[in-house]
Formats: sequence, C-alpha cells, structure tokens
Amino acid sequence: QVRLVEAGGGLVQAGGSLSLSCVASGRTTGDDYVMGWFRQAPGKEPEFVAAITWAGGDTLYGDSMEDRFTISRDKTRNTVYLQMNPLKPEDTAVYVCVAGAPTRLSMGSQYDYWGQGTQVTVSS
Repeated sequence: QVRLVEAGGGLVQAGGSLSLSCVASGRTTGDDYVMGWFRQAPGKEPEFVAAITWAGGDTLYGDSMEDRFTISRDKTRNTVYLQMNPLKPEDTAVYVCVAGAPTRLSMGSQYDYWGQGTQVTVSS
C-alpha cells in the first residue's frame, strides 16, 4: 500500500505562484514507478496535469501545462513537487497526487493510488 499526502494548496491572485508537494509512504520502489498530478474543477472531469518517472525523472505534461507548470521529485524524501507559475483563474481546482505503474502516464485509471487532494483557488 502507498499513502499519498498533498500539501501547498491555497488562495492566490492571478499571476501568482504556488508549489504543491506530495509525500509518499509505503512501498514506493520499482523501475516503472510513476508519480504525478491530476486536477478536477467543479463539474468537470479529472484532468491530467503532469507526471514524472521515479527512476529516470522523465516528465510528461498535460495540454498547455508545460509552459507554466514544473514537476520534480526528490527520491530521498519520497516527494513529488508541482510548481505553478503564473497561475490563472482557470487553474482553480482540487489537485490530486497519484502514484503507480501506468503504461500511459496521462491515464488516471492506470494509477493505483490517489491522494485526498489539495484545493487551489486562483482569484481574478
């Protein structure tokens, strides 16, 4: 079992920045292990934000995310980060950390573990 705990959400003005973190506890090893982020706005389907392979640090971003978001990981702390800058009102959502061994990194159904999420609200 893997437990994921997110932190770092909050309220920020448009143009501002936030950094999210997700600490994983439990069995987090494996060459195919991946951690990432999805987000879900009210009334919308979950949206892929970014993912990073644990072994090599290869990254994948959702559409229009790479120019403003950066995903990274600290293997010594079992932590994945998401830096977001500049933020826009449409980025308002619950951001959820995921972990697993997906063959397709942008497919939420392929992740085994999901965190509780952290709210990000961007005011205009």
